[in-house]
Amino acid sequence: MLIRIEADLFRILELHHITPGNKRGHVLCKMRDIRSNRLLDNKFRSEDDVERATLDEHQMQFLYRDGDLYHFMNTETYEQLPLSDDMLGDAVHYLTPNLRIQVEFHDEKPLGVELPKTVDLRITETTPGMKSATVTNVLKPATTETGLIVQVPSFVGEGEVIRVDTESGDYVSRVKS
Repeated sequence: MLIRIEADLFRILELHHITPGNKRGHVLCKMRDIRSNRLLDNKFRSEDDVERATLDEHQMQFLYRDGDLYHFMNTETYEQLPLSDDMLGDAVHYLTPNLRIQVEFHDEKPLGVELPKTVDLRITETTPGMKSATVTNVLKPATTETGLIVQVPSFVGEGEVIRVDTESGDYVSRVKS
């Protein structure tokens, strides 16, 4: 959720509603300032007014990377939009060519991206698995084509495509080619 307090925009990261005994309830929020990217903790009482900011979402397709800029194309209007790696944050580790994502806009300015639940990434480097290993829950590090390091089972090798959860960065499964 995105809220406006005075002239600033904040993204709510965590929200806890607290009702202590015979006192008035309040909401504790951990939020991030959109402009300065700093984290804040705030306590809202029932008397406080907070305005919810409206966001426009557009589906965009990742085209290519040029230095620290990532170029996207709006799938409806075919307009291209460069976004910096600072704005994308950890999402850069999941971007592969032609990946479709949702980009959030507020007053025609891009604010953030929403990745799909999982993405498929090719492994470029990992240690070879041992054929005699019979324990199935042994994990090893593997580097993907985007530079993301994922803990994978020992039977997964270089060149294979794996499915990765974009929220946690965890291995989900192998993808059959």
